[in-house]
Amino acid sequence: MPDSPASLVERRSIDVVPDSERHGTPFSQFTLWLGANLQITAVVTGALAVVFGGGPLWSIIGLLLGNVLGGAVMALHSAQGPKLGLPQMIQSRAQFGVKGAVVPLLLVILMYVGFFASGSVLAGQAVGELTHLGDTTGIVLFAAVTAVMAAVGYKVIHALGRVASVICALAFVYLGIRLLDSIDLGAVLATDTGFDLPMFLLAVSLSASWQLAFGPYVADYSRYLPRDTSGRATFWWTLAGSGIGSQWSMTFGVLVAATSGGAFMKSQVGYVVGLGGAGLIASFLYFVIALGKLTINVLNTYGGFMSMVTSISGFRGQQELSPRARSAYIAGIMVAGTAVALLGKDSFLTSFKDFLLFLLTFFTPWSAINLVDYYLISRERYDIPALSDPNGRYGAWRWDALVVYVVGVLAQLPFLVTHFYTGPLVAPLGGADVSWIIGLAVPALLYFLLARRSTDHLPGASPQAESGVTPTAPAAPNP
Repeated sequence: MPDSPASLVERRSIDVVPDSERHGTPFSQFTLWLGANLQITAVVTGALAVVFGGGPLWSIIGLLLGNVLGGAVMALHSAQGPKLGLPQMIQSRAQFGVKGAVVPLLLVILMYVGFFASGSVLAGQAVGELTHLGDTTGIVLFAAVTAVMAAVGYKVIHALGRVASVICALAFVYLGIRLLDSIDLGAVLATDTGFDLPMFLLAVSLSASWQLAFGPYVADYSRYLPRDTSGRATFWWTLAGSGIGSQWSMTFGVLVAATSGGAFMKSQVGYVVGLGGAGLIASFLYFVIALGKLTINVLNTYGGFMSMVTSISGFRGQQELSPRARSAYIAGIMVAGTAVALLGKDSFLTSFKDFLLFLLTFFTPWSAINLVDYYLISRERYDIPALSDPNGRYGAWRWDALVVYVVGVLAQLPFLVTHFYTGPLVAPLGGADVSWIIGLAVPALLYFLLARRSTDHLPGASPQAESGVTPTAPAAPNP
């Protein structure tokens, strides 16, 4: 069922968006990703660079480098949306096969349920304080609002991003002023007396991993842009929004962690609100924290929903969903994420975050394979109908890509650092985690060498296949 221009509730899921329903400008990617990154979890991520032993100055520089590098990879995925009009993960069928794409998809779903849970814990604290109903009720209320907004879909998600980008930016300006008024910035930065390579690489890895985590769903939020939207404009606006928002939050986290004497890590939400003031100001800051987490959790829920539908439809052949089925998928993610949040809100959450970061190991190779195939092998041309046909040009399982994917995962293990596993090559590198670099470079090179030798899966001379559109979505005329 098509979406009318005036319709607020989204009807489409993993089916291609026809030109008649395309709308918006690349600037919408800036406001969405700025709002999604001006939030408390990004602040905590930046703080970890100092908590783990890094100095403030080099931590800020390392975080900036990671945000640029990881953000560039993420923004390259975003640029795919207007061209194909498809959600991000369904494109994986061109590399892994219609059914083979379920391998990375299952891990992506698990990760986004986990991110939903971890975000709900922090947001639940803020909602609980606002409503005076406690953390548990706050988590449940927050999860319910998240699910409703994800069910409404694309338009309300972007509207939320526009609102959050303004309100959260104003709040972070105010908090920054309050923080700088209470510390000697020059003295804080001067405490960073030397360059420590492992700690610097840790900061790079923290922010790069943060950005790479958006990769499996970033095109979900650019796929309604008109087909003739500039790929460069989509790339730069996405990178600017995500990079500026995350670096802003993480830099604030570094300075707070370096000056709070450990109080911030004991109570992240409480410390930030206390820094801003009391009374109405405190209530406003609790609202801002909940709003920031709502923005990103709606993305996690919507992206998880798209990934679930993509996984199941690869075996069932279903491309369109009824409103009832759509709500059922989203409710399933909400229930699973809320259950994990309630179970882990007291003691389990720290270990679970480690597990989520471990899951990043499993889709940096996906990101590398997807980008190499799209930009270097297929050259932005996909046969859209074949993405739903196990007997089509992409087949049910593409074993060459799946083998490269597994090799990419295994290649990272010697370089991986978590609380429950540390690779044997970490110590010679001084404790630095460079697994994400290996996870991008190794599968990218291997897939490029293999895929260029076999071009059977590439679109032929059909105009529709060449332009990557279906008969119901005619290509825009050439300018």
